[in-house]
Amino acid sequence: MLLLAAIFLAIVYRWISLERLQRFAPAEVTATRSPGPTPTRPPVISGRLDTAKLFNGITLHATVETPPGADATTERVDPQSYVVDLKLQARLPSPNKTIEELAKISPQLPTLLPGLSAMLSPDPVSPLYAQLYQTKVKMLQENLARLDLLLSRHNFYDCQTVLQLQHPQSHRKALLLQADMDVDADGSDADRIPIGNGATANFKPFTSYRWPKKTPAPNPYLTAVEDRLKRAEAEYALKTTTPERKRELRTGLTQLRDQMTALTKFSFLIGATDPYIVVPGAFARGRDGAKVGDYAVVVFATVVYPAIVGDIGPNDKVGEASLRIAKEINPLATPNNRPVSDLKVTYLIFPGTADAPFGPPDLDKIQARCQKFVDEIGGATVPLHHWANIIPPPPTPTPTPSPSPTSTSSPAPGTSAIPSASPSATFAFPIPSLSPPSFESPSPAQSPPLIPTTSPLAPPTP
Repeated sequence: MLLLAAIFLAIVYRWISLERLQRFAPAEVTATRSPGPTPTRPPVISGRLDTAKLFNGITLHATVETPPGADATTERVDPQSYVVDLKLQARLPSPNKTIEELAKISPQLPTLLPGLSAMLSPDPVSPLYAQLYQTKVKMLQENLARLDLLLSRHNFYDCQTVLQLQHPQSHRKALLLQADMDVDADGSDADRIPIGNGATANFKPFTSYRWPKKTPAPNPYLTAVEDRLKRAEAEYALKTTTPERKRELRTGLTQLRDQMTALTKFSFLIGATDPYIVVPGAFARGRDGAKVGDYAVVVFATVVYPAIVGDIGPNDKVGEASLRIAKEINPLATPNNRPVSDLKVTYLIFPGTADAPFGPPDLDKIQARCQKFVDEIGGATVPLHHWANIIPPPPTPTPTPSPSPTSTSSPAPGTSAIPSASPSATFAFPIPSLSPPSFESPSPAQSPPLIPTTSPLAPPTP
């Protein structure tokens, strides 16, 4: 009986193996193989694939053409016989130029800032607008073979206009952007908040606006970078590491060491507490561009929010503000949930107004400086929004009592002679019991990558 059962199991196993072989094997198997190398089979796409969803908002027109051809044997080996011609058509938008066109998007804008109409020249469109969309088109061309990397329609059309303005009397210049609002939650400053407030998948503890640290408090994200650096160095030292991988590691090691240096020496803005906006890197170039530290106001609905230019973003993206501003506009805003999806946010930047040297943000000073520049372009019909400082001050240290003449240097029974080095849990936020999460990791269960995908180092402080 055992022998018969074993034979039966062997037959079933052989049958299952043949079924799998027929399912995944090529349609034709010849008796002899050519001595040349066998081409790699393309990856198998499993599951149902909705092509329309793959394009993420891009309208798809698909047709099948069947011109007559040669015999099947000939057409089978001709790569041009079975072709998909991929053509992406993206109409370039025209920018708003007049106060009436601006008001179609933001009806309250001419009333809130009545001096804008006098600042509009016959052709006020900045060259940065055309440059922005040229960059977007270039990215489409580079990623056309990777449909998953193409910009969505929403992100392609994220900027309504970019205007160069100058007031005729005060000669105050301004750069006006109309766009949506994404959220920037980056930044860290151990001098003000010594504990990290969590990290999203794309979080970076840096912002382009930075200043030398004022206290010896370590950055809460420094440990995570140190751990990644040690693991990268250990992998680089292995004899089994391939030359290609070592080239990647060398680049990563340089970036990680630069990150450690920046986190050790500098403090940065904090997206959750500081009002700042983000501009594309291309906008920060040129004499009339928006530089880091320049003052700005954000106009949405009937409110004017004072801010500064605090970070530099990708060249193909416009419309981004700190989490502090985003939550003031929409309490439901998060790092992954934008407060405004329509192109109804106006960003007004005053080029060349940055104060040097940089330092911790002074909310009262930001409001006063923005008020001055708004007055120079005709004023606002509403008071500027007032930002309250939501970072509690550090607790006052308890003075150490002077030892009495009869006291001894020995500690009392049951007490420790070593004072606690951990900060008070009442400082800013509760102190977590675990070490700060890696700012590159989307979840605690996922190990952070050794090689950073971007270099978050900020430009030097002016």
